[in-house]
Amino acid sequence: MLKRITFLIAISLFVYSCNTKKEQSKKEEIEGQRTETQEPIEHETSLPLANLNLPHGFKIQVFAEGLDGARSMAMGDNGTLFVGTRNENTIYALQDLDNDFYAEKVMVLDTTLEAPNGVAFKDGALYVAEVSRLLRYPNIEQQLSDLQEPEVIYDDYPTEFHHGWKYIAFGPDDKLYVPVGAPCNICERSGEDERFATITRMDPDGSNREIYAKGVRNTVGFTWHPETGNLWFTDNGRDMLGDDIPPCELNRVTEIGQHFGYPYCHGGTVKDPEFGDKFPCSDFEPPVQAMGAHVAPLAVKFYRGSMFPEKYKDYAFVAEHGSWNRSSKVGYRISLVKLKEDKAVSYETFIDGWLDDEKQEAFGRPVDMLFLKDGSMLISDDFGDAIYRVTYN
Repeated sequence: MLKRITFLIAISLFVYSCNTKKEQSKKEEIEGQRTETQEPIEHETSLPLANLNLPHGFKIQVFAEGLDGARSMAMGDNGTLFVGTRNENTIYALQDLDNDFYAEKVMVLDTTLEAPNGVAFKDGALYVAEVSRLLRYPNIEQQLSDLQEPEVIYDDYPTEFHHGWKYIAFGPDDKLYVPVGAPCNICERSGEDERFATITRMDPDGSNREIYAKGVRNTVGFTWHPETGNLWFTDNGRDMLGDDIPPCELNRVTEIGQHFGYPYCHGGTVKDPEFGDKFPCSDFEPPVQAMGAHVAPLAVKFYRGSMFPEKYKDYAFVAEHGSWNRSSKVGYRISLVKLKEDKAVSYETFIDGWLDDEKQEAFGRPVDMLFLKDGSMLISDDFGDAIYRVTYN
C-alpha cells in the first residue's frame, strides 16, 4: 500500500513539473512577443515633440539630447553612433548600452577640429572631413576612452570656409565621396581650382582622386539608390534672388562628369542674372525634383527596412534644414519625393512642426538621417541639439 501511495505521489509530481515547465515556456514565449512589439520607453525631454506632425502610425522620440550642433551621423560596427558638427568643432560618440533605443552614454572625442561636419565609417575606421583635411581613426571603437592621433588621408583641399564644410560617404564602389562647395553665394572660380562646386571621389587611402560631378553649388547630403546604384544628391540654391527663386534641387548622377548647372543655371530652368548668358540651361542636367526655394535640403536617404509600410520604399526622404534669409521661413521638415521608374511624381511632407508657421519660430532644424537595423529612422537636429528616433507600429 505504501509503495502504491509513493508511486502515485511521484506520478503527480512529474505531471505537475511538466505542466509547470509548459506554463513557464508559454509565459516566456508571450513575454518574448511583447518585447518585440512593445512601445519604446519614453524619456523626458525639454523639446516640444508633441508639436511635430507625423503620418498615422508613426511616432517620434528623443534618442539623444544635449548634442550641440548635431549634424552628420555614421554607425560603427559595434553600434557606436558617431556624430559630426559644423561650428562647434566637435565629434561625438554615442552608445545605447541597454538596447532601449536611447543613448545613455555620450562621449566627446575631439573639440579641436575645423568644421568636422562629415563622418563616415568603413572597415573599423572612422573618417572625419574637415574643411581642407580628411582624417582616419583606425579601430575607433576600441579606443573611445583613449583616442589616438588620427591618420591624415589628405590635407590639400581648398581652405575657404564658405561652403567648405563637407558631407562624406562611401559608395557601393567602396570609394569615398567628398564634395567641394562653391566658395561664395554665386561666382565662377573653377578656373582657379577645378574642384570648386564639384563632388569628388577617391580610394579609402586618398589615392586615385577624381571629379565625379560638376556644377554643384553646395551639397550636404547624398546617397545611392539601392537598385540602380546611381548617386543621388541634394543641392542648395543660390541666395539673393528673392523669396521664391531659384528652387533647391534633388539630383541624380547617371555617369561621371555630368554638369548640374551652377553658376549658370539653377533648378534646371532659372538663368542666373550674372553668369546665365554664357550657357543655356539645356546644356546641363536638370534636377529630378525642383524643391522649394530656400528650404535648404541636406540629407537624402532611401528606405529598405521592414518597419515602415512597404509604400515608403518608393520615396526619397529629404531633410529640409530650413531657410535663413527668406521673409517668411520655409523648410524645417522631412519631405518625401515619390519616385516611379526613377522619376519624381510627387513632393510632399513626411514630418513637420519644427517650425511654427504663425509665430515664425522654430525649435529644430533637421540635418541628417540614418536607418537602424530594426528599420527605425534617426534624425539629427543641429538647432534642437538632439537626435530623434522615428518608429512605426
